[in-house]
Amino acid sequence: MTSASEKDKLDPALRKLMGILIIGIIAVLLDTTIVNVAINTLRQELNVSVSTIQWVNTGYLLALGMVIPLTAWTVARFGAKRMWLFSLALFLIGSVLSGIAWDINSLIGFRVLQGIGGGLMFPILQTLLLQAAGAQRVGRLMAVVGMPAVVVPILGPVAGGLIISNASWRWIFFINIPICLIGLVMAWRGLPESSGRSKSGLDVLGLVLLSPALAGMLYGLSQVGAKGGFAHTSVIAPIAVGLALLAAFILHALRTDEPVVDVRLFRLRSFTGSGVLLFISGLSLYGVMMLLPLYYQQVGGHSALKTGLLLVPQGVGSLLTRGPAGRLTDKMGPRPVVLVGMALTALGMAAYTQAAHSPNYVVLSASLVILGAGLGAATVSVMTAAFQGLQPGQIPHASSATRILQQVGGSFGTAVLAVILQWQLSGHAQDAAGRAAAFGNTFWWVLGFAAVSVAPALLLPHRTRRPQPQSTVPAEATSESLSK
Repeated sequence: MTSASEKDKLDPALRKLMGILIIGIIAVLLDTTIVNVAINTLRQELNVSVSTIQWVNTGYLLALGMVIPLTAWTVARFGAKRMWLFSLALFLIGSVLSGIAWDINSLIGFRVLQGIGGGLMFPILQTLLLQAAGAQRVGRLMAVVGMPAVVVPILGPVAGGLIISNASWRWIFFINIPICLIGLVMAWRGLPESSGRSKSGLDVLGLVLLSPALAGMLYGLSQVGAKGGFAHTSVIAPIAVGLALLAAFILHALRTDEPVVDVRLFRLRSFTGSGVLLFISGLSLYGVMMLLPLYYQQVGGHSALKTGLLLVPQGVGSLLTRGPAGRLTDKMGPRPVVLVGMALTALGMAAYTQAAHSPNYVVLSASLVILGAGLGAATVSVMTAAFQGLQPGQIPHASSATRILQQVGGSFGTAVLAVILQWQLSGHAQDAAGRAAAFGNTFWWVLGFAAVSVAPALLLPHRTRRPQPQSTVPAEATSESLSK
């Protein structure tokens, strides 16, 4: 008779699948953080303005967002393995070409190529793993798979600082080559064969509406920092066009049997609650990731390398809670774990609201561990809730929808907090004490946004839902087939 502890374990075939996919996704996560650190160096080396060099990131972001809606259809049409290999190879090619770019225009173009590959990879990873794992193990699965998303952004600035200090800027892209090659070989040999089964046509109208909608919103939000606020035509116009196209897409998707992204998933209370939380997390998770490095650099006067090292405790905190949070979510349901995670996040943030008055780095480091623990636990449970109760055929659409919400929410959160920080800085003296007070007030806003998250968290299930019948799971997606 199988014990409860044995049932809780992830079988070897699933662990093998997780390892293969995590290797590939590390390159995408590492690339984003390293490039952020190197932006100023790129501006100086290529002799361009700040507004021009920002397109190295903006072009990547727009490409990444625009291809996400394609994922569900491409997986159904061509198979998950083929699309994973294609997207990872495309990211590798974009990395090589970015490393040999001869001017700013070529670099921006090659970063767009990278963004296309990276944008496809995240939803494919979720689709492959969730279809293989079964509903009872989603929490533990999210805990393990999400670790690189927490650890790499913390360690990425350290790696970026080392590269920029000791080598050519081209190595911020060349570092992806060995990771991608290892990932391709492992995926070619280890991923289950999956042939595309769906013969349905692509929802072209839906794609024409949704992809430009995402591009418009992401572009408008990316301009908030450069323009110093939302009250500018270059911010308002693309966001307004994007929202109008999004509304048109929703109306179209509700009348279409097979839309490019199925918005009918939002009829599920748990999916709606998770979706709102994923979007709002941009004001806490992504906002914090933007604020903390700036705080240590502008207030503490630390280098990029030392800042990266000072942020390591946040990654440690996330690692401590992700495993237990996944297991507890599978047993108790997402709601209590999310609420506890949010409370820990608020507790960890509290020290930074007081950082204007003689900051104690020991206290701040301990607070970062608590903050990371809260964010790690909450993120695992929110992602788990998004996929609870779904049929296997709905998972690709849910993967695309959750990734879109994270992408737009992250951009929105970063833009809002950048404006709040700029407003606070303008109202304080431009000395160290004034800057520290401005950051402290901005961190209070983050605490407020965390409090707002309690309402959608109450929409999440308070207990784990039973797994759906597995008769419709494709043969190539089952754990048994992975071991063949």
